[in-house]
Amino acid sequence: MRLLHTSDWHLGRALHGASLLEHQRTFLAWLRDLAVREGVDAVLVAGDVYDRAVPPTDAVAVLDEALAAFVAAGVPVVISSGNHDSAVRLGFAAQVQRAAGVHLRTSVAALDQPVVLQDDAGPLAVYGLPYLLPDAVMADLGCERSHAAVLRAAAVRVRADAAARGIGRVVVLAHAFVTGAAACDSERDITVGGIGDAPAEVFDGLTYAALGHLHGAQRISDRVRYSGSPLAFSFSEARHAKSVTLVDIDAGGAVTATTVPAPVPRPLREVRGSLAELLALGDLDLAQAWVKAVITDARRPEAAWERLRQRWPHLLALEFAPHGAALPAAAPVRVGAASDPVEICEQFLSWVDGTRPDARATDELRRAVEAVRRAEVESQDLAWAVPA
Repeated sequence: MRLLHTSDWHLGRALHGASLLEHQRTFLAWLRDLAVREGVDAVLVAGDVYDRAVPPTDAVAVLDEALAAFVAAGVPVVISSGNHDSAVRLGFAAQVQRAAGVHLRTSVAALDQPVVLQDDAGPLAVYGLPYLLPDAVMADLGCERSHAAVLRAAAVRVRADAAARGIGRVVVLAHAFVTGAAACDSERDITVGGIGDAPAEVFDGLTYAALGHLHGAQRISDRVRYSGSPLAFSFSEARHAKSVTLVDIDAGGAVTATTVPAPVPRPLREVRGSLAELLALGDLDLAQAWVKAVITDARRPEAAWERLRQRWPHLLALEFAPHGAALPAAAPVRVGAASDPVEICEQFLSWVDGTRPDARATDELRRAVEAVRRAEVESQDLAWAVPA
């Protein structure tokens, strides 16, 4: 059995204001061609199909176009929802799409309903675990409030269902932060109760776990891997080798995984120095790259953006970091989509009165942040379910 593992498309996302949608469309066309060329039995998409719960219409159109191309090519697709997706919106028309070979798994109720594939060795079951926010699903799963607990409970259901069907080769898609993996700046924090990760042992006994959420491709074990995102979404990913993963599973359940480099529209480069030093750089590759420039002049130079942009037309970010300058007592925090809201609140309080919040105050902040997240998820799905 040959499977193609990918994740974290984040359709509709921009990179420092530069639209990535056409590059995402190019990637999806390339992925379809790869699936056909390699004769894969199914494409597995482990969450974060969209970049936000209410995606822009042009991102929806790109996904519609891509899925239609997979259907036309006769390639089944299994998709689970991620923490950026609205499970209700992504899961819309799941029954209709199933008939065409697009299998959506966006709810707890469907996590033990596999897509069963057949080859000469017999059946292989693919289970899609949607992103499991502990506060939203722990009652349904009958477990404690943690990422490890909900994933463990979901895996128990998967194993039980596969055993009842008499299927020994079992693949799961999961959107989670597995202990020991490496994160980057562009991933949204999923911390609950101060803990955001879960041990890889929750997937013990399964043939392969196709993971999503972290944007760097990485091997946790022979049977547990992140495919990573196909495009870079921050300059912290400049050193990533973007790829998808071909997974071959033999009759006995042995796994062979091969990474296939994904098309990269432009390299990411970060350069640092005085404005004069940067203007004097003779690196011609910078003209074709997405560039982040860090200026180290003692005084902020005039028209730095305009002057650098003349040399590097794809300059996206400019920072000012004077060389040797002393940091203020409370350094400002650079806030991004992946920043921990609790840490931001702690830094703000520290800036206000010069002290760090104690453990009790941090716990109160965390409870407040998690309550807001829970309310956002509930309101998004309610707004979709209730007619206007």
